[in-house]
Amino acid sequence: MKYLIVGLGNIGDAYKNTRHNIGFDVADCLAKRWSVTYEAGKLADVAESTYRGRQVTLIKPTTLMNRSGRAVAHWMQQKKVSLDNVLVIVDDLSLDLGVLRLRGKGSDGGHNGIANINTILNTPRYARLRFGIGCNYSRGRQVDFVLGKWDKQEEEEVSFGIERAADATESFIFRGLANTMNVFNTKPNP
Repeated sequence: MKYLIVGLGNIGDAYKNTRHNIGFDVADCLAKRWSVTYEAGKLADVAESTYRGRQVTLIKPTTLMNRSGRAVAHWMQQKKVSLDNVLVIVDDLSLDLGVLRLRGKGSDGGHNGIANINTILNTPRYARLRFGIGCNYSRGRQVDFVLGKWDKQEEEEVSFGIERAADATESFIFRGLANTMNVFNTKPNP
């Protein structure tokens, strides 16, 4: 079976370790676990693995966040991955820090990357793993918050959450969507 795992984020050093780049961070965690490295590819940095018998393509789109759908569509077609085997990892302001929510379909939730993927694929029916980044910002400061770096007191919980999101991604690949939702749609203590 073939899988496409998409970590959403913004390219460039200025965005490293920011809340909006949690998808990239989870993808990097998976690449490290699987001992694979990224290479520059069309519309994305790409790492490939045959992990425990499954062919997995891991991408970090190099498009702007709100143009991520082009990269997803390209790599789905290039690798002949069915929509059922696509997982997009994304930050979510509406969830408390570290809370994971895996769904097989849904709205964009105000996330421009997800909105563009929905538009380009012409469907919201693909799995997405939402990683809660909290909403601890003042009125009108949402952009600063999502593009801001993690606070020192958040770092341990974020590290734990990244590992847990990587576990959820591996579970999606090997146990399927429903089983993974039952296990990971909760917030455990680190």
